[in-house]
Amino acid sequence: MARGDAGAIARLYDRHAPVMLALARRILGGQADAEDLVHDVFIEAWRHAADYDPDRGTVKAWLVLRTRSRAVDIRRSAARTMVDHDSRELARLSAWSEDAALAPDRQRVRQLIQSLPKEQSDVLLLGYFEGLSSTEIAERISAPVGTVKSRIASALSRLRALLGAQRERDR
Repeated sequence: MARGDAGAIARLYDRHAPVMLALARRILGGQADAEDLVHDVFIEAWRHAADYDPDRGTVKAWLVLRTRSRAVDIRRSAARTMVDHDSRELARLSAWSEDAALAPDRQRVRQLIQSLPKEQSDVLLLGYFEGLSSTEIAERISAPVGTVKSRIASALSRLRALLGAQRERDR
């Protein structure tokens, strides 16, 4: 794609758009807004393909992070409100992608998040899947911002450790 191969962007779109669209739809709350956002992210990815650094993560992670960041920006600027969710309804995360090959990964992430203490899983779900900032999460759960940030850091640290242990077992 960085060399201008139009077929590469089409393959990239086919492979990653469902995940990006599900995430954008989850954060923005609307199909049309989500589709517009995903389109914009792919145009941006096309223009800045040379900026991708494989040492920093996968292409999927690069695209999903861009999608999430843009969706959160749009959500904040529009002052939209998302409906509350039950943090234990992790089955809804399966809407991320219809790709059956990703089902084991989705299942593993659900299990790992469920294994976290409720306070940690709640802040992760609100931040990553609802697109709320630390301040917004603090308001939602009636906790200090510092507490929210500590819970997020602890949860991410625990998830990294669990995923690292899983990778070692798989080798």
